[in-house]
Amino acid sequence: MAETQAASGDTNIKVVLPVTGMTCANCVAAIERTLKKLGAVSRVAVNLATGRVLVEYDASVLTIHSLIARIKRAGYGVVTSETEFAVPGISDAVDMERLANELNNINGVLFVKPFMVSKTVRVEYVPTVVTQSFLRDLLLSKGFQVLESGQEEDVETKARALELKEHAEYLIVSACLTIPLFFMSMAHDLGFFHVSASYMSVFQWIMCALATPVQFYVGMPHYLNAYHALRNGTANMDVLVVLGSSAAYLYSIPVLLGLVNGHVYFETSALIITLIRLGKFLETRARGKTSEAIRKLAALRPKKALVIRGDEELSLAVDEVLVGDVVVVRPGDRVPLDGVVLEGRSNINEAMLTGEPMPVSKTKGDRVFAGTLNMDGLLKIEVTAASRETALARIIRLVEDAQVNKASIQRIADEISAVFVPVVLFIAAVTFIAWLYLPEQALSEGLFSRALMNTVAVLLVACPCAMGLATPTAIVVGTGLAAERGVLFRTAEALERLARVSWVVMDKTGTVTKGQPSVVNVVVALQVSAPNSPVAEIQREQMRVLGLAASLEKGSTHPIAVAVLEEAERLKLALVEAQEIQVEAGLGVKGRVNGRQVLLGNERMMVTYQVAFDSLRGEAERLQSEGKTVIFVAEDDKAVGLLALSDRLKEDAKEAVANLRELGLKVFLLTGDNARSAQQVAEALGISDVKAEAMPETKISEIQRLQAQGDKVAMVGDGINDAPALAQADVGIAIGAGADVASAAASVTLISNELMNVYRAFVIARRTMKTIRQNLFWALFYNVLLIPAAALGFLNPVIAAGAMAFSSLFVVTNSLRLKKIRRGDQPVAPTVV
Repeated sequence: MAETQAASGDTNIKVVLPVTGMTCANCVAAIERTLKKLGAVSRVAVNLATGRVLVEYDASVLTIHSLIARIKRAGYGVVTSETEFAVPGISDAVDMERLANELNNINGVLFVKPFMVSKTVRVEYVPTVVTQSFLRDLLLSKGFQVLESGQEEDVETKARALELKEHAEYLIVSACLTIPLFFMSMAHDLGFFHVSASYMSVFQWIMCALATPVQFYVGMPHYLNAYHALRNGTANMDVLVVLGSSAAYLYSIPVLLGLVNGHVYFETSALIITLIRLGKFLETRARGKTSEAIRKLAALRPKKALVIRGDEELSLAVDEVLVGDVVVVRPGDRVPLDGVVLEGRSNINEAMLTGEPMPVSKTKGDRVFAGTLNMDGLLKIEVTAASRETALARIIRLVEDAQVNKASIQRIADEISAVFVPVVLFIAAVTFIAWLYLPEQALSEGLFSRALMNTVAVLLVACPCAMGLATPTAIVVGTGLAAERGVLFRTAEALERLARVSWVVMDKTGTVTKGQPSVVNVVVALQVSAPNSPVAEIQREQMRVLGLAASLEKGSTHPIAVAVLEEAERLKLALVEAQEIQVEAGLGVKGRVNGRQVLLGNERMMVTYQVAFDSLRGEAERLQSEGKTVIFVAEDDKAVGLLALSDRLKEDAKEAVANLRELGLKVFLLTGDNARSAQQVAEALGISDVKAEAMPETKISEIQRLQAQGDKVAMVGDGINDAPALAQADVGIAIGAGADVASAAASVTLISNELMNVYRAFVIARRTMKTIRQNLFWALFYNVLLIPAAALGFLNPVIAAGAMAFSSLFVVTNSLRLKKIRRGDQPVAPTVV
């Protein structure tokens, strides 16, 4: 490590920081000056050539975070590294918190993100101050088992497999010894065979021989975890297990040696360890399924890419591919990295990114994303993002960040867990003393024996794990399920807040509508002048008029031109090359098609060129009253038809709004568009609350008005134009963000444009919160009911151990039930917290 301490007991330390952005001597002076303004800095030495800054400072006053913040404030950057460790030996949230505290206490570590469910921890650090190997060695010295890997999915798989293997090995050994021990003890106690007094000692020694490996080999991880917890001033589940099982085992030793009279409890101590091992094995296997969604996404990342360098095609690891490299993607392969198509045409399945199953056609200039599947064509793409910065990588990080964040409801469990074990130890002590001083005649067995067994039952039945797992397991499953549906929650609190929302405010353009004009009506003069004409003749004339307009607009990128061309393409019209094309600003476009003069434009253009259009005026006014844009088509100074364009509703808009209302939500259409258009859309969707011509500040004030009434408000918008309103709402939902998941100014991001994903987000949020409440109720109810029952002598220690082992399994399994939510699942009642 590039860190030294001046002398023993001296708090002055030196660190070397790798700084970016320095270009000249002024930069050197600026960094020296800004750091020396911090009073506790005694020395700054900047090396421009190497880009290194040596800082000596008083660590009792400043932290390395202060130094980095000061450098960044001056406009420079500090290079940091990130690594991830898997810690498969972690037993509960208390240990994970201890691990995070150990890392946070290291100078040079900037940020620690523990992931309890997957048992991994992500660490950001300054590589010139601490190294990855130092962090690993430190964790090992603190009693943690550590795995590390540059590939997240590999380390998770390795950690999970190792943990399951260890649990299975311990369980097999424990079961092989405990089962015969249990049957021996039960058969003797129930009178199935009799052991004479002369052989009783031998019988008890056999029981001890079977129980001892279970206690000190299978139970050794519990002893080690308990030791490390106590040494660091904390107490966890392992402390309770060790106390309970050891009490039963150690009490039996003096009985075995003939020092005291009584019953041996070797089978009890062995069963305690075995049942807990069984519970942990099942819990670990079930918990592994909670983060399945993230593993599925991570598994989509290709390991190799076929890169063209010079005249060669090289197969390289995706981490070695550089931005600007050209890669080849063959049919059936997944796109290795984000990029732009240089050559080729193909259909790409982007379901993993957007949730939409239909393949998307890609050709030159189109963007493609890592992990998507190339269906049928050969593509050459130019890489635009490194492997850690692809859309898929950002989505995975976004979901992981949401999973590591705590919902506010978790604070209840955290506050209880902080005092849980000490309280249980106190109750156990009171139980022992109380039973020890009961009148002896009230018991059919020895006072000490009964007091001990009831105390052991109290220690074993108490389960802090269920409380610790209640919220995070549900959050992980819920956010993972949402990610599979194209819904990304940025934080757990966003999911929690969404479950409490009562108003859904929606923008119009791009949210409930497609956000681009489409040709919705083609009216020809023939329909007006000869309304009784054959339908086929009218349709032919409509096709001809649309063809004239499309031929004139061919090659234009204007939104109206794009709409006309898309409609012509949909109808498979044959276009001709227009000549003498000329754009008339504010009016339209003119040119020659098939040798004839064609005009395409608004009413003013018709007036300017003295085109008679009285026969179409009535239809034009009717369509305009419906909020549609009207474009006239004239041929040789005669109006032959008109096109009406409108921003069409999304196919699923009506269904989505109806489903939201079934959830008990009130929907409010809030748009900057004109009142006529807004009212038309609101009526089509069955929305009664609508406000049009709303400026950004108006949208904010309307949301504030609803919030002032005590309502929780969700705002659904495009994430760009609606950024202020999204920020003001209790929950901002950015729809149609595509791959730009990191830039959306919202706490919930919908990757696709499906409005039904808003409904799905609400369903998942409410089901997740319902599951959390069920889990917390179970964890609290279980402990509140069974701890007193054990203290009063109603629970055998073996039953207590079994109950404790399976309480965590219940919580995890209940959370996994969230995965059964289908895409069109029925709504649930509103959450009130």
